[in-house]
Amino acid sequence: MAENKEEVKKLTEEELTTVKEHQSNLQRVLLDLGSLEAQKVQVLDAYKKFQEALEGTKKELEEKYGQVNIDLTDGSYKPIETKKK
Repeated sequence: MAENKEEVKKLTEEELTTVKEHQSNLQRVLLDLGSLEAQKVQVLDAYKKFQEALEGTKKELEEKYGQVNIDLTDGSYKPIETKKK
């Protein structure tokens, strides 16, 4: 009986090394992207908290001083003029 073995075809060592390097680079980049996405979520959460804190402070100051424009360089403020119809 004649054995029907197919010849195993292989890449050269250099080609295999190149493919493995590219695959490794892609995996590393995907890992970095995941890490960056997690950091993005944390930064967005911090932004939301700071924004909410600022809005709370604005409401407190508006209750105390009314509607005013505040100069952030020296803390002075001027009332906001509303147009009367």
